[in-house]
Amino acid sequence: MNLTVIGTGYVGLVTGTCFSAMGNNVTCIDIDEKKIENLKNGIIPIFEPGLERMVLKNVDKNSLHFSTKLNDGLTKASIVFIAVGTPMGDDGSADLQFVLGVAKQIGQEMQNPLIVVDKSTVPVGTGDKVKSVIQEELDKRGVKIEFHVVSNPEFLKEGAAIDDFMKPDRIVIGADNEVAFNKMKDLYAPFTHNHDRLITMDIRSAEMTKYVANAMLATKISFMNEVANICELVGADVNQVRIGIGSDSRIGYSFIYPGSGYGGSCFPKDVKALKKIAEEKGYKANLIASVEEVNDRQKMVIADKVVNRFGNDLNGKTFALWGLAFKPGTDDMREAPAIYIIKDLVKRGAKINAYDPKAMEEAQSFYLKDVNGITYFNSKYETLNNADAMILLTEWKEFRSPDFEELKSQMTNPIIFDGRNQYSNLDLDKKGFEYYQIGKRTN
Repeated sequence: MNLTVIGTGYVGLVTGTCFSAMGNNVTCIDIDEKKIENLKNGIIPIFEPGLERMVLKNVDKNSLHFSTKLNDGLTKASIVFIAVGTPMGDDGSADLQFVLGVAKQIGQEMQNPLIVVDKSTVPVGTGDKVKSVIQEELDKRGVKIEFHVVSNPEFLKEGAAIDDFMKPDRIVIGADNEVAFNKMKDLYAPFTHNHDRLITMDIRSAEMTKYVANAMLATKISFMNEVANICELVGADVNQVRIGIGSDSRIGYSFIYPGSGYGGSCFPKDVKALKKIAEEKGYKANLIASVEEVNDRQKMVIADKVVNRFGNDLNGKTFALWGLAFKPGTDDMREAPAIYIIKDLVKRGAKINAYDPKAMEEAQSFYLKDVNGITYFNSKYETLNNADAMILLTEWKEFRSPDFEELKSQMTNPIIFDGRNQYSNLDLDKKGFEYYQIGKRTN
């Protein structure tokens, strides 16, 4: 099929690349001329394992193209995906200006029948708005061209997006007619060859599914972090509690690992948006609001532990910090706990020696560019020289089994603050460390 994907951010680029890998002819459109020029030259704007290789391969096969002109994609396309950003507004709602702007342009330029697919995460009812905007533009032109609007939310995990797309656990299609359903079934047939994972429903239910999925996962994270804080107060070990409850098949082990809170592009934004959707209908979503409140508080737990150990005045103190990204496998620092923890410690006079395998450029150029007192290093061990403690905030694989003797030899004090409980089963106190973790009282 001939496909067009509008927006070359995380979702759009992964979507277009994976469809092209299955034999489709895909044109990715973006108004950012520099980004498109870079993509044409093989420069990928994001880090995602396997993505660069797949982009280059399909560009070389002439099945993946990039352009700044929408008409380049609409001329032959039978399906067009809207994958532009829906940033969070000041009130927590999703900002639809880019989605509706694209819909307007589609209505102005389309010449042939189209399936228009909302791939962006959008509030319930957006499909109706997209349909109305396109139809309004067609009416202005005085033309009748058949089109159908579909909701096809993405369920991609950063760091595993290629596998998630190529081997999906479900494909949700929201539409209001068989023409659209059948077209989307044909498109996704190669991805469901071994098992039918395609779930069809109405458009509004599909839009709601995305928000509810992310809110549910965020709820599990916040619930376990709340439990961790209680465990610490009563003298229980949340790591043992996690095993005890996770063995129940009704609960499972996924998303019940205590830590420093969730971040990224999806959970924070989608939880806020779902709460706002409820408010707009006169409903107070107390549970969802609590998920957000717990997470905001959890991001500061490690900073609080540092202050409790060293005092409010951190002048003269240096901390080695391992991990800046909100999770391993990505350079994404949006709403990462590291941002809040670093800013709090620096405000108290501390110096930070930071290292992350992928996210340091993001930190230096954007998220922490105005924060003084941070020195960035090229390896984890370089951060340790004369550090008063090490703080771990992202569970990258290279942090899992460090040389603890090396840590002790370089640090002023053998102290570890573990924001992801990576070393909770290692009995570090017997190795001569002062060890602070989430959800277990330090003796």
